Amino acid sequence: MPTDYPRDAVRWLYFTACGSLIALIFLCLAWELRLAPIHAGGSWLVLKCIPLLAPLFGILNGRRYTYQWATLLILLYFIEGVVRATSESGAARWLAIGEILLALLFFCASIAYIRRTRPPAE
Repeated sequence: MPTDYPRDAVRWLYFTACGSLIALIFLCLAWELRLAPIHAGGSWLVLKCIPLLAPLFGILNGRRYTYQWATLLILLYFIEGVVRATSESGAARWLAIGEILLALLFFCASIAYIRRTRPPAE
């Protein structure tokens, strides 16, 4: 399998992963503070965006190891989105679907980035 991928493809994957992670952080904040909080005026579920801040700087710096463990972390947000999309209604359901899509986008972009930036085998 060739490891010489065009730099444009790697750059596109990098920007897709960064953008989807940042969008997911803002979605979580807006969802729990303003758009459809569980309790009026916001809820403590807004703290769910804190774990997303842990890989942010490693993702922005293009560190492969951060991409690797962040793909495991993002699956929790995918699961939460699936649970809330099937159990809630109205705006919360649409926000959960957005969370699912952003988590999947980040996951797929990260996996592709990891594969395309791995060191060549000897």
